[in-house]
Amino acid sequence: MLDRRLMRFAEGANRYVFLNVLLQWTGLLLGAVVVFSLAVCLGRAPAAGVWIPLAAAVGAAGLRALCGLGAARASFLASAGVKRRLRQALYDKLLAFGPSYAETFPTAELLQTATEGVDQLETYFGKYLPQFFFSLLAPPTLFCLLAPISLSAAGILLACTPLIPLLIALIRRMAGKMLGRHWKSYVTLGDVFLESLQGMTALKVYGADGARQAQMRAEAETFRRSTMRVLQMQLGSIAVMDLIAYGGAALGVLLAVLGHAGGALDLPGALTVTLLSAEFFLPLRLLGSYFHVAMSGLAASGRMFQILDAPLPEDGTGAPPPGPLTVSLRDVSFSYDPARAALSGVTLTLAPGRLVSLVGPSGGGKSTVAALLAGRRRGYAGQIGVGGVELRTLAREGLSRRVTLVTHEDFVFEGTVADNLRLARPDAPDEALTAALRQAQIWDFLESKGGLSMALAARGANLSGGQRQRLCLARALLRDSDVYLFDEATSNIDAESEDAVMAAVRALARTKAVLLISHRLANVVTSDQIHLLARGTVAESGTHAALLARGGAYARLWARQAELEQYAKGGAAL
Repeated sequence: MLDRRLMRFAEGANRYVFLNVLLQWTGLLLGAVVVFSLAVCLGRAPAAGVWIPLAAAVGAAGLRALCGLGAARASFLASAGVKRRLRQALYDKLLAFGPSYAETFPTAELLQTATEGVDQLETYFGKYLPQFFFSLLAPPTLFCLLAPISLSAAGILLACTPLIPLLIALIRRMAGKMLGRHWKSYVTLGDVFLESLQGMTALKVYGADGARQAQMRAEAETFRRSTMRVLQMQLGSIAVMDLIAYGGAALGVLLAVLGHAGGALDLPGALTVTLLSAEFFLPLRLLGSYFHVAMSGLAASGRMFQILDAPLPEDGTGAPPPGPLTVSLRDVSFSYDPARAALSGVTLTLAPGRLVSLVGPSGGGKSTVAALLAGRRRGYAGQIGVGGVELRTLAREGLSRRVTLVTHEDFVFEGTVADNLRLARPDAPDEALTAALRQAQIWDFLESKGGLSMALAARGANLSGGQRQRLCLARALLRDSDVYLFDEATSNIDAESEDAVMAAVRALARTKAVLLISHRLANVVTSDQIHLLARGTVAESGTHAALLARGGAYARLWARQAELEQYAKGGAAL
């Protein structure tokens, strides 16, 4: 059971696999020395001098123990390098995908594949492969050692050894699909569990935690049944392999007894056949034990290679021109589903020193525009020019340096404030970090908590929603990009934080090209141009005053929001 694709990751580990096999084979020969020495001791009278063979037996036993330790060390070194290369390959693949990886691979499945899936391959490379090659060497070696003593016994034992490999091959044919289904059920359970943890707040708020718990129980029961079927198959096959192994050892004992009784073997020869007969089958029996764990790792590697083989999103090779950038969309259309267009014929322009806003009902295509401009989505129709260069021809990495997307879901990592800010500019001095925090109007708060060295919990759990958003804004400002895209960057934050964020956005728009997407129309009043998107098309465009004077969809939306805000203020006053 050799997987050619997995063997490609064994580069550098081959010498440790070879060393492992060599040490095991040497240990086998030393074990034979122990047996032969003990047989010599048994065949000699005490006066004939048994101390020399006895000393040889003790010395060989000690050396065999050292070979066992060396083989264990080589096993670890063989698997460690392969695991590191596999995880690096998975990580590089996800980096190549970029932020859109989650649309193709569930996060929980990636975690399980990169952790437990790779760990299960440790047995494949560190145990199974060396044992596989050693099991090919051991029976012929023992035959050569035993043949001078009893050719018939050696021949019969050698003829019986292929029974275990044949059983392993049969089990692999039967268990391949079963283990694939078992890994799939395990991954599905992990997906449900992780999603439940991430959505715990929503489940509690809507009282849906009971139904979710029932779903998790159902998935856990499916996994339990799958596990029981796998264990039943494994225990059954182990029992059969034990029967063959111990039956083979018993056959060796029987042959030794019959040979001695018939006069073909003396007592030392009978003892040698008895002790070495078990060695014919023990390597293959151990191979069968490693085989079951290796099969689980191979089931996980199937999904691993699906991830590594997944086609990457199309990417260009060019870079935006230096200097300030003007971004233009000309008759751009895009669709997630061929049956329904998310965007249709959208035309707009972003220029340095101008604040352009997108508004409209949910599902109108606003976030899709931002995703296209940030390079997170490709496959659009029409033209998107970045500094006069078609966006399709630009490399994502080069585009991301010049265009920054800020959303209300931007991530805060565990670490210090400085660590999070330097994600945008690793070489930024402390003065630049402080300036960005001041611009985002959060420095006064952070200064009282330790400043740049303040420790942040995972996801910024020790900050309020508004503080997290202002910290993310400071990080974006530190990036100093030419184009900024703010996609609902003020959602779900308090009024004070919203005012601070919007003040920073308007200041930024004096020198940069800025696109603001906001559900709250009060934030876009001062925009140089407002586009109302509805059902994927630009329904209206103009300044705030011009759109109100037109009395169209924007004016109706403005009036509705103004009425709701007035009602909310009245309720608050009461």
